[in-house]
Amino acid sequence: MRIGSVATDNFTILAPLAGITNLPMRLLAKRAGCGLVCSEMISSNALVYGSEKTVQLLDSSPEEKPLSVQIFGSDPQILADAARIVQDSGADIVDINFGCSVKKILKSNSGSALMKDLPLASRILDSVRKSVTIPLTIKIRSGWEPSGKQALEIARMAEDCGVDAITVHPRTATQGFRGDADWSIIAALKKRLTIPVIGNGDVTVPEDALRMMNATGCDGVMVGRAAIGNPMIFSRILAVSHGRPAAPAADSQRIDMMMDYLQASVGYLGEKTACRMMRSRLCWFVKGMRNAGQFRSAIRFIASEAEAMELIRQYADSIAPQSTTHG
Repeated sequence: MRIGSVATDNFTILAPLAGITNLPMRLLAKRAGCGLVCSEMISSNALVYGSEKTVQLLDSSPEEKPLSVQIFGSDPQILADAARIVQDSGADIVDINFGCSVKKILKSNSGSALMKDLPLASRILDSVRKSVTIPLTIKIRSGWEPSGKQALEIARMAEDCGVDAITVHPRTATQGFRGDADWSIIAALKKRLTIPVIGNGDVTVPEDALRMMNATGCDGVMVGRAAIGNPMIFSRILAVSHGRPAAPAADSQRIDMMMDYLQASVGYLGEKTACRMMRSRLCWFVKGMRNAGQFRSAIRFIASEAEAMELIRQYADSIAPQSTTHG
């Protein structure tokens, strides 16, 4: 797939997930075969005004290239300035969020609120497009009612403004993640646009990605919640797309991913912060595995990388096949 001047290895994309798709998580997805990884949603205001924690969200690694960085906001000039900062940081693509429907985002007239205000949305896209030379993309929802009319209006306008690709999550802003995603809206955008259309929503198993592509003709498939603790879904999607079996990740692979995630998180966030985070996040990787409850209890109070690593090793031993000897 090609987005403007950026070519990806394949059609799979890791969705921007607030508080989740930091550098360590993106590296796991990339190593698992993901074609394009996206940062978590970043405040344009905080970026422009130099918030240290926000600027850290731009940290990247050559291994994860190409990287898309998503920003949000409602002020055309501030978004343009933020986009330049993103470009200067070395990101390959800048994405603007038109889809978040969290109340605090809507109150700032950002995210899905922009789908109600086409004149403002147009000023934002014009301003940002003029400010950067890297590809510009947007992520939208169906809009505020089920027909998808607002999505089509925004998409046409975005293409006219020079946007290089559009991702659509075809649920309404009021749905959140409830109900079903209406893939027919993805198909409608694909029919009306010449730029790449990326589908998002209700891809929970590898076969869903192929069903979406076959049903909509979309150019790429973005996976969000299904990739949390399960980055191997990307390699499994690619296997299915080539007619090969999509075997679930082996227990040993999941253990290795946990160790990689722990070590990368400690290196990125520092031991104290990372270990607090790992108390809940390591649980993502053992969902459905044997003795998962015992592991979740064991890691509730981890305070050091060494302690966490030892608990992972103990857990690995507890689920390892037991060899038997015969006299």
